[in-house]
Amino acid sequence: MSIWHKLKWPVIALALALLFNAVFTTGFFNFTIRDGRLYGSVIDILNRAAPVMLLSLGMTLVIATGGVDLSVGAVMAIAGATAALLLTKTALGVPVVIGISLAIAIAAGMWNGALVGIFKVPPIVATLILMVSGRGIAQLITDGQIITFENKSFEFIGRGLTP
Repeated sequence: MSIWHKLKWPVIALALALLFNAVFTTGFFNFTIRDGRLYGSVIDILNRAAPVMLLSLGMTLVIATGGVDLSVGAVMAIAGATAALLLTKTALGVPVVIGISLAIAIAAGMWNGALVGIFKVPPIVATLILMVSGRGIAQLITDGQIITFENKSFEFIGRGLTP
């Protein structure tokens, strides 16, 4: 089976979506450069889609091995809430905060793995447990508040802006 045969319909759908936006959305393909950075609708879409694309890479590996993981968003919320809290309430450096946040995300993954591998809970049920409870855990970490902060080093990692 050729690669074109596999990709034909997704490529046609993408082309139709781009054509629709070109016709009905004024300035969709306009780009501007301000302060050495590129701006435009397409750039905004790519920037906002990057976290979802990273999560989908992990999900692809899970699905390719015959599993399912519903908790990826909740694990990301827990790690993000932890990072935000540590950056605002402690004097820890960005590398330490990232390390702690990654360790918590790994612990959440190990929890799912233990439920599936040791306790033989079906993967969809095990990850559903963390999906539901994980959002609550993230809210507990932040006291249900949106944490806003400014940290140029952390911002560079997340958005690619120079510190």
